[in-house]
Amino acid sequence: MSHIVAKSAYKNLQERINRFPQGAAPTQTLYKILGLLFSEKEAQLVAQLPIKPFKPKTASKIWGTSFSETVKILDTLASRCILFDMETNGEKRYVLPPPMVGFFEFAMMRVRGDVDQKLLSELFYQYLIVEEDFIKDLFDGCETRFGRTLVNESVLSTEQSAYVLDYERATHIIETATDIGVSLCYCRHVKAHLGTNCDAPLEICLTLGQSASTLIRHEYARQIDTSEGLELLDEARERGLVQFAENTRSDVSFLCSCCGCCCEALNAAKNFGNLHPIQTSNYLPTLNEISCISCGNCEKACPIDVITMTMGDKKLPDIEKQYCLGCGVCVRSCPNKSLTLIERDSKIITPANSVHRTVLIAIEKGMLADLLFDNKALASHRALAAVLSAILKLSPVQKLMASKQMKSVYLDKLLGKMKL
Repeated sequence: MSHIVAKSAYKNLQERINRFPQGAAPTQTLYKILGLLFSEKEAQLVAQLPIKPFKPKTASKIWGTSFSETVKILDTLASRCILFDMETNGEKRYVLPPPMVGFFEFAMMRVRGDVDQKLLSELFYQYLIVEEDFIKDLFDGCETRFGRTLVNESVLSTEQSAYVLDYERATHIIETATDIGVSLCYCRHVKAHLGTNCDAPLEICLTLGQSASTLIRHEYARQIDTSEGLELLDEARERGLVQFAENTRSDVSFLCSCCGCCCEALNAAKNFGNLHPIQTSNYLPTLNEISCISCGNCEKACPIDVITMTMGDKKLPDIEKQYCLGCGVCVRSCPNKSLTLIERDSKIITPANSVHRTVLIAIEKGMLADLLFDNKALASHRALAAVLSAILKLSPVQKLMASKQMKSVYLDKLLGKMKL
């Protein structure tokens, strides 16, 4: 009987996770991961929590536990970064983050002895790389991406540098962050336990703002200043790593420096290029065939293998531009500047903030009702609910058109101050 109850607890938790636009495909491997990260009792309790940030008294009411006992449980979960705790207008709130970027990654962002990290690494590899359900569910049928590529600023021309927007600059993101934390790279840490990691730095991935504050408080990140953050950025560029950040224009919560061999996001771009799992930058490399010396450095440097040296009288790099991330790593590798960056024909639209992005993904996945009416949606959401419920009834083509229009016109204004 206890086995049945335990199985039910983790199934309920999986179903709770899937009420958020970024879910987790139900496989036996997922249940094993959840079993390592959550006790049976914790799984039962977390499965009942709201999607949006909530106060302790909300959890107390849902669980039927005393306020003091509720806070103790919530703080225990927050200490392991399964829940995120934060201060909002002087009040403490909690939220269950998604699996990626979320509690999956947090579990590997420091060395810890309370979890078998080698076994966890093997399970993550099985679930995220070998099995394809999670990746396909995450990206298929959805246009808005969770993460985006930042262009390597050092290879932009002087004229381009004058026009590149602040939110497209990794340096600006670091310089304007209220808090900065550096942690172990989840991807390389997992690969280290599997014995397949590269020699890129392990402690180099950054969290920013509220996320950094929470991770620092629970010792999942080391607090650093702006100067060290910029030094780590320079080191990452020197090593040919790609800057990968949260897909928002403001309040960016993470900035990773990724390699093509270990990074799960870049491997998804390699293996599922047709799904375009990473939002590109606004730039593409272009080649001067006359000055190219056929060295092949760009082919070796490309983190997602979309550059191939063609055979002929003169070997030249052939770039699959429909899959190119526009990171600029290949341009930096070119010894005589035969590769340069040009702007894409159409401008990439970046969501205003995490609320904007989450709502867009919910629209695209047909999950907006779960997001809006979770935990007794506030009256201020009703007008938005009416509009978006109508959008959900449109044909897929019409729904996509409405989503594109709302990206630049409606949601920026409506969601500026809305809190999930």
